[in-house]
Parts: sequence; structure tokens; C-alpha cells
Amino acid sequence: MALLPTILLIDDNQTRINQVEIVFQFMGYDTKTICSDNYADYLHEINRVCSIFIGEGIRKQFMILNEITEMARIPVIFLANSSDEMTVEQVNEKLFHVLSTPLQHTQLTPLLAKLPVNRTTSLQPSITIETQKFVLNNSDNEKALSLAASRLKGNSAAMVQIRKMIAQVAESDATVLILGESGTGKEVVANALHDASLRRDKPFVPINCGAIPAELLESELFGHEKGAFTGALTARQGRFEMAEGGTLFLDEIGDMPLAMQVKLLRVLQERNFERVGGNKTILCDVRVIAATHRNLETEIKNNRFREDLFYRLNVFPIEMPPLKERAEDIPVLIEELMTRMAQANRGFVKLTPNALATLMHYEWQGNVRELANLIERLAIIYPKGLVDVDDLPAKFKQYRVEAPVEFTLPDLPEDTEDKIKVRQEIVENMTAMTQTTPDEMHALMSPHEYVPETNSVQLPEEGIDLKEYLNTMELELIRQALDECNGVVAHAAKRLNMRRTTLVEKLRKFDLGR
Repeated sequence: MALLPTILLIDDNQTRINQVEIVFQFMGYDTKTICSDNYADYLHEINRVCSIFIGEGIRKQFMILNEITEMARIPVIFLANSSDEMTVEQVNEKLFHVLSTPLQHTQLTPLLAKLPVNRTTSLQPSITIETQKFVLNNSDNEKALSLAASRLKGNSAAMVQIRKMIAQVAESDATVLILGESGTGKEVVANALHDASLRRDKPFVPINCGAIPAELLESELFGHEKGAFTGALTARQGRFEMAEGGTLFLDEIGDMPLAMQVKLLRVLQERNFERVGGNKTILCDVRVIAATHRNLETEIKNNRFREDLFYRLNVFPIEMPPLKERAEDIPVLIEELMTRMAQANRGFVKLTPNALATLMHYEWQGNVRELANLIERLAIIYPKGLVDVDDLPAKFKQYRVEAPVEFTLPDLPEDTEDKIKVRQEIVENMTAMTQTTPDEMHALMSPHEYVPETNSVQLPEEGIDLKEYLNTMELELIRQALDECNGVVAHAAKRLNMRRTTLVEKLRKFDLGR
């Protein structure tokens, strides 16, 4: 069965919603209806609809119109009272049409015939030349998204969420702002976004806004004409022209001079520009992805960044976590780095479990970039060798830990006797294998899973909230460990015989400031 063309209706008036849905159903269109407060949740799917109708309420209409047209080329139609004297030209050049309500069949027939997707006699959607270049096979899109996501190494919850966000926004034209400390992989995310987008066959053009002198940045972005300034011997394209049809990545946007911020804002709003020294207006079809390590809201307060530009860029923010907050990804990252070095004939090394555990407890102020530099350095010093803790640079040795032996109990029924029995079997088996005492083996297991053989705690007659009691005990032990270690999380984690990342999660759980 052929799918019906879909129209998105954004409205809060239930009476009008019912009337509009009946008209569209009669004409053979499928209608998706959402209220104006929730429209943002649907923006990542708007490329699936052939047109968008927005109910009256002029102030909210404008806000929604601007956000939608920023993301995709979809006809937007305003619904207005028949008493409103409003034309497309008076409202906004981005608007496709204005219709008075209640809707009439005679109004809609000629209008819907002009939409990119029309209802034909066979109810098969047809695609105009204008939109055809953005339509790709779904399997191709899924393959591209999978390949793009493979760039982002790591299985932590943070990386899973980032891959999910890339999947949500990749196929739209929404401006993306990537935030995070230096070295966290912001450009990797930008590349992944481009590779997963419908623009992947067009150029990906990066520019570091903080590395180019202010007086040259305008020419770099917009190009210049011959003779525009001393040394301009020939005309030259700028990065916007180079990225036509593709993606422009503005790295370190927070370092862009205020004067250039004004000009960039105009281009983002008007989608056109002039070369330096020229007067010809050049239209541009470019998706912009920006990134910065700075806190732009703080920069706005200090009058170093324009608030209007921030809101224009911050349509879809993605925040990259520092490496110290996803230490569980370090083994995967090291494996990837070693693989790349081996493929480039730059040598490789192996790490002992103790060395790897030590690196997972280090703070990594330079993030993934610092980790990559360390691995390359070790490959030079110990080519094809085995690196232990003592072979690491001195600054890592204070984080020395013995590689933990971790055991995870299977899911068990809420029967205390069964759990004690299963645990005792694990302890006995692992004691024999590792030549440790039962007490030492118990200590290797997570404290919250340990069930003592003897009951030294008396259960009150009125009963007890066990979960609250255990949380209170756990919280008190964490506080004691932090106090003894002067607030150093890595040392406190070692004191509690747990990984630093696990302790960080518990600090968040109990809302304890670090």
C-alpha cells in the first residue's frame, strides 16, 4: 500500500485542528498534529513531511517559522483568521503562503498542487527537482550513519548519547554547536555529522577562527576580489564558497572577533554575502557546524561574544565530555590509536594491565589529544615493547594502581539464601583459582553485593527501609574516604577499592560537590 503524503500541523486550537484534519483526510493527506509547546521534539523528523501548517498566533508563528526554515527547505503555511489582512510579502519572505480559516477545499486544491510532494491519482508521492537532490535511499542513509558513528570510539553512556544525537540531527540542515574542552574530539564529531548528512557528497571545509589574524579572517571566510587590498593580486574564493552545498566547520568560534561575529550573523540569517572589495551578492547553501572550548554564556556576559549569534548557533548543542569522565573508554581509545600507528608504520607498544589501570585513573587535562601524544611517545621509546607502570612518565606514577579483578554476580532472585549460596560458590571457585583467602576474595567484590556469613546487625522489630539504610551507610563511607584523602577522588576511590569513574557516578548520585 502506498504511503500518503504527510502534512505537519502545529496548532493549539483543538477546534481548528479537528476541522483541518477532516479537510486533509478528505483530500487524501495524512496529518501529523503537535502543539506549539512540543514542536521542538519533532524537528529532527520534519524532512519526512511535505509541508507544515502553523495555527494563528502571530508571535509564536514567527518563532516557529524561523526555526523550521533554519533546518530544512519545507513549505510553511500560516493559518489566519479570515478577518486578518495578511499577505506573504507582509509577513516574511521565508513563508510559502497564508490561508484564512476555516479552510475550504477550493483554497487548498491549487495550493497543495504546488507543494514538493503531491497526491497523484495513485497516491504515490512525486518529488520536485528542488527537493530531489536531498532524497537518498534509506539504506544508504543508515549505512552512512553507521560509518560516521564508527569514528566515535567508546562505549560509555556519554558516547552512546552523542551517537544518538548525531543520528537525530544529521539529516537536517540545523546549525550544530559542539561544546567541550580542548582535545575532546569536537572536529571528529563535526566530520561524523557531515558524513552522516545528506550533504556528504559535497565538501567539508574546516576553518579555525582563533588561528587566523582578525584582519585576514573576513577574506578567509568570504573571499576577496582582485585589488581589494594590498597583496590581493587575484580574486580568491572564501571558505563559504568552497563549502557550497556541503558543510562549513567553524572551529573555536568563541575566539572570533566581535566585528566578524556581526558579519557572520548576517550570512547565517540572509544566506548570502559579498567578497571583500566586491559588490556582487553571492547566495550560499552551506550547513554550519561550530565548535568552541569556551563557555559562550560567560563570554556574552563579558561582552566578548554576541548574544544574538549565540542563539543562532545554538540550535542543536552537543557537549563533548572530558576524558576523565569517561575513563572506561580509555582501553578502546588506546587500541584504536595503536591500530592507526601500526597501519602508518609508526610502531606500536603493549600495555600491562597495571599500566592500563593507572592510565584510567589519571585526570587527562589534555583529554584524547594528550592520550594520543602519550601513546606515540611510548611507541618511540619502547618500540614493540611491553610498557609497565614504571615505564610511564613520572606524572602518571602517583596514580599507580594494581589492575583490579572484577567479578559481576548474575541476576538473582530476591531470595537472600539463594544469593548467599551462589556467592559462596563463586568465592570458593575463585579462591582456588587465584590462591587468595576467602576474605581477600570478598574484598575484591563490590561492597554493595557482599553478604556476610554471620549476621552482626539486629533487625528492628518495626522493620527497616533497607535501601535507605544502605544508601546512608554508603554515603557516610564515601564522605570518610574523601575526608581522609583531602577530597582527591582518585585516592578516595582506591581507599574504597572501586574505580574512580564509579565513585564519580556515586558523587553525582548523592549530589556531593567535588
